Amino acid sequence: MNGADALLDTLLANGVSVCFANPGTSEMQFVSALDRRPAMRSVLCLFEGVATGAADGFGRMAKAPACTLLHLGPGYGNGIANLHNARRAFTPIVNVVGDHATYHRKYDAPLNSDIQTLVGPNSIWARSADTADSVGRLTAEAIAASYGPPGGPVALLLPADAAWTQTSTSPVKTSAPPRSATPADRVSDTAKMIRSARKPALLIGGDACLAEGLREAGRISARGIPVFCDTFVARQPRGATVFSPKRMPYYAETALAELEGVDLLVLAGTAAPVAFFAYPDRPSDLVPSGCRVEVLASRSENAIQALQELGDALEAPVSEQGNAFDVSQEPRGVASTAACGASIARHLPEGAIICDDSVTSGAAINAACLTAAPHEVLGLTGGAIGIAMPMAIGAAIASPGRKVIALSGDGSAMYTPQALWTMAREALDITVVVFANRSYRILHMEMKRTGAGGAGPAAKQLLDLGNPVIDWAGLAKGMGVSAFRCETAEQFDAAFESAMRESGPKLIEVSL
Repeated sequence: MNGADALLDTLLANGVSVCFANPGTSEMQFVSALDRRPAMRSVLCLFEGVATGAADGFGRMAKAPACTLLHLGPGYGNGIANLHNARRAFTPIVNVVGDHATYHRKYDAPLNSDIQTLVGPNSIWARSADTADSVGRLTAEAIAASYGPPGGPVALLLPADAAWTQTSTSPVKTSAPPRSATPADRVSDTAKMIRSARKPALLIGGDACLAEGLREAGRISARGIPVFCDTFVARQPRGATVFSPKRMPYYAETALAELEGVDLLVLAGTAAPVAFFAYPDRPSDLVPSGCRVEVLASRSENAIQALQELGDALEAPVSEQGNAFDVSQEPRGVASTAACGASIARHLPEGAIICDDSVTSGAAINAACLTAAPHEVLGLTGGAIGIAMPMAIGAAIASPGRKVIALSGDGSAMYTPQALWTMAREALDITVVVFANRSYRILHMEMKRTGAGGAGPAAKQLLDLGNPVIDWAGLAKGMGVSAFRCETAEQFDAAFESAMRESGPKLIEVSL
């Protein structure tokens, strides 16, 4: 048994049984060891950003880490954007980053780099296993660290010689550290503050947005207390019968208007809201002037339990707070985001998983699906576009039997189109919807909001995606995914209904 065997044995002993990989020469011992460990499912991704995004989707659904296999510093660098999203989602991921043999580093070969520095910003734990005997122990440490709380990506560097050197170590078992409970006096003090506040509000995020947390938040809402959730949530149930908190608006001025007059903002599983970007003559802090911020449960604490105890302290009723099931009639006319939203709501099966990276197209779909069959949504937590299709891969592997839908703008989808190939190779039940408006539309809006004015001829060259037009249906078919292009609402409705009835990967391009 060598170091690569020891790494895989420890991963498997701790329930890590899926690896999203894009290997190179320094990882060949790990690749070889996979033949001796059939329990580890290995999934090839043609770009590291797909591998890391898939690991994020898997971790959000499984509540446990997958691992990635990345080739040296450049390979890790290619996956950074979606690891940024995963860090903001607090998703457990074990990134195994191959490295040069320890004795080879000093020669500064062409692929040599400072991997420790590269992994630092998006890793809550990072170590190099420089000897085969240390591999098992450090792998167990990495797994435990990935759970946090609150959790996040970790990086285990595996030098080639540590991978190929023989070792007699046994697999090391570990466990996920528990989340600490909110102190009872903090709960009772928060309840007193709410009762005495003129206009209290509750903001939830993280685990508080899971099904159990939403039920407790719905009880508190029934006491007349407005409940908001973060703008982008890692994982959130939605649809009919599910309590739907107000989504904190993306635009700072809209968020400030929503919070106007709030004199107590209680936080559970999240932090105080801030603007996504700085704008001239506008505040970055979205907490209203004179408003007190009270942390009921930090991201590292058990926010679900804290909400339950707060609801009990407020004598909040146990009642259903969700919307009734209600879907629109068959939409007609030109294809639009509103029409697509109506179709998605009509045909969405119960238990579906939506991976959302649709940017400007998403609001209409979210609104329509509030009364659709109960489903779950995985959001763009870090704002780095290009995650919907990779995240769908991980979600589908973590949740077999559930329909997965990836919603993406055409600009976002071009960051990680290689994901289509992996969907086809793995025969995953994923339907990709690409809203093709041939533009970075969000940037047209942001140019005006930042005071930069409207886009002139040179600026439009950097915001336009229509010259040449991207053939999404052709691109998908070239990677083995059946695809359809829709220009009318009727065409989309029929294509989406068919995709929901059939299994396997599909892409629907909507020309907007």
